[in-house]
Amino acid sequence: MLYGLIVGLVAGLIAGWIMKGSGYGIIWNIIIGIIGGVFGSWLFEQLHITWGGTIGSIGTAVVGAVVLIWLFRLITGKK
Repeated sequence: MLYGLIVGLVAGLIAGWIMKGSGYGIIWNIIIGIIGGVFGSWLFEQLHITWGGTIGSIGTAVVGAVVLIWLFRLITGKK
């Protein structure tokens, strides 16, 4: 549980920096990172890509979170 929250926080922060230039606040960073981790895991599984360890978990969550932020902006038109 704690591991997932830490990975989610780090991934959400990185995704926020990549897509916006700064984070979205600690709670939103954790939420974006955790949802991004689930989405990224599903996406990488479909593409038959595997990463291992903590760095792989964070990388997967970052990719998923960046895609989610991009989709959200595409749908809502927000930047």
